[in-house]
Amino acid sequence: MDDELRERVEAAGEAAALFNALKHGSDPDVGAIMGPLMGENPDFRPHGDEIPGVVAPVVNRVAGMDEAERRERLGELAPDRLAELEADDEADEHVLPDLPNAEEGEVVMRAAPNPNGPWHVGHARMPAVIGTYKERYDGEFICRFDDTDPETKRPDLDAYDAILEDIEYLGFEADRVLKASDRLETYYDHARDLIDAGGAYTCSCSGEEFSALKNDAEACPHRGKDAETVHEEFSAMVDGEYGAGEMVLRVRTDIEHKNPALRDWVAFRMIDTPHPREAAADYRCWPMLDFQSGVDDHLTGVTHIIRGIDLQDSAKRQRFVYDYFDWEYPEVLHWGHVQVDEYDVKLSTSTIKGLIEGGELTGWDDPRAPTIRSMRRRGIQGQALVDSMTELGMSTSDVDLAMSSVYANNRDLVDDDANRYFLVRDREDDPAVELPVVGGDAPEAGHPPLHPEHPDRGDREVPAGRVVVESSDLPSEGERVWLKGYGCVRHAGDELAFVDAGIDVVRDGDVDVIHWAPAEEGLEALLRTVSGDVRGIAEPAVADVAPDAVVQFERVGFARIDAFDPEATDEPDGPTGEEDLLAYFAHP
Repeated sequence: MDDELRERVEAAGEAAALFNALKHGSDPDVGAIMGPLMGENPDFRPHGDEIPGVVAPVVNRVAGMDEAERRERLGELAPDRLAELEADDEADEHVLPDLPNAEEGEVVMRAAPNPNGPWHVGHARMPAVIGTYKERYDGEFICRFDDTDPETKRPDLDAYDAILEDIEYLGFEADRVLKASDRLETYYDHARDLIDAGGAYTCSCSGEEFSALKNDAEACPHRGKDAETVHEEFSAMVDGEYGAGEMVLRVRTDIEHKNPALRDWVAFRMIDTPHPREAAADYRCWPMLDFQSGVDDHLTGVTHIIRGIDLQDSAKRQRFVYDYFDWEYPEVLHWGHVQVDEYDVKLSTSTIKGLIEGGELTGWDDPRAPTIRSMRRRGIQGQALVDSMTELGMSTSDVDLAMSSVYANNRDLVDDDANRYFLVRDREDDPAVELPVVGGDAPEAGHPPLHPEHPDRGDREVPAGRVVVESSDLPSEGERVWLKGYGCVRHAGDELAFVDAGIDVVRDGDVDVIHWAPAEEGLEALLRTVSGDVRGIAEPAVADVAPDAVVQFERVGFARIDAFDPEATDEPDGPTGEEDLLAYFAHP
């Protein structure tokens, strides 16, 4: 990295740190600003390994400023960013726009998941927004499982409960839970009514034949069948007398419609593969999603639908059915897709499932998987994800969710309760180093606070006979370093010599402060992260932490304590059982 680029990185890093600190009302963190910094400056990316080291001193300077100093400095560096903050301060408390034609107590919205697996992170947007609107309008939240494709998007029997658990984790509860596969007879009844209204006909054209006719705006030869014949053939479909591809029921629309996708679309088709749910296993005539969803939205009283901008044709298809039945169509809001940074795994249920089945991921809660279950196991609060999703608004453009925003929101939620502990990582590129602490006046232990802002919680006792530190923290021989909660030591060859120095050496910037752990009394730890497993040594006081609690490993980040008996975990490709402690890394 040349000097010119370094100066640009420092300036951009300072602006990002100031913005982050002012927005969240807390000290900035290198990890929290890396996402936005790299996203806004693509030319920094080739130097990703060097950037944290360049911006760390800048972030430390910002941490030493008060709010007034931060605002003044941000105004000098990036007045537009300061204006953005001030506009946010004055904005309406709602980050989501008001729903059109919405009345309090009358709004009904639905999430309609396909239960082909637990949810990935992108799926959280729908329940987050619907749940927020439900609370705003005192409305109703329906969870309807659209599970009418037992072949291409075959339902996973475990996914039904898993998705409801994900909704609960996000802080919401569905007022009604429906399974479309329980409602086949209802769809059949409405298909018969549609036939009577002249709105549907049976068709035995092959897919290729009908496609050619449709594209030429020519009517299918079966379009003129009388209602009695259509009823007979549809009944035969329901009775399973046709095989896959032999017969469909089409909605009669406008065969010359300017959009070929809307011309006489399929409402029902035959599927030979049995549904995995026993209650639906005998059915072979299945509705297409546009028919099933359109009927259900009306029957359940849905007033507002949110769907992707790529599904605009769905509303247009369904309106033909609504017109036949003289129903009023719900209000529709469209939004773009959401993309999530940080993960190497694609936001795709089938992709994640394939990686699990292939042994590349240990399960849906593997920290490398971009799933809601993974975030939950890492100790990230559902509210943090909800806040970040609603902050994306309702744009019809594709939007990017920076995980740094989720982490910042979560930090605000967990920081006050998370006690502090030491974990020294032992990594291939930064191995832990074991050294004795010597000196006749050297204390036997350090006593760092459990939480710097809550002195009433007391201190931890960390033995200091032989200690381990991360090799990158070890100063050059002859130089001093401050063991946090213990005191000043000098690197003297193969030992650390205690130096009776006051804290002023730290305040004056002469000595770095590092974390450490006892070599003999420490806990062998395994920290599972988005980037893979990291082993290390944790201070013994971590053994007093209850499983499922979130702690902050100082200078490492927040983590959820998973277990003190890793050997008992049921993960087929997980910890070896040699560790005393298993923890899941949340974020810096």
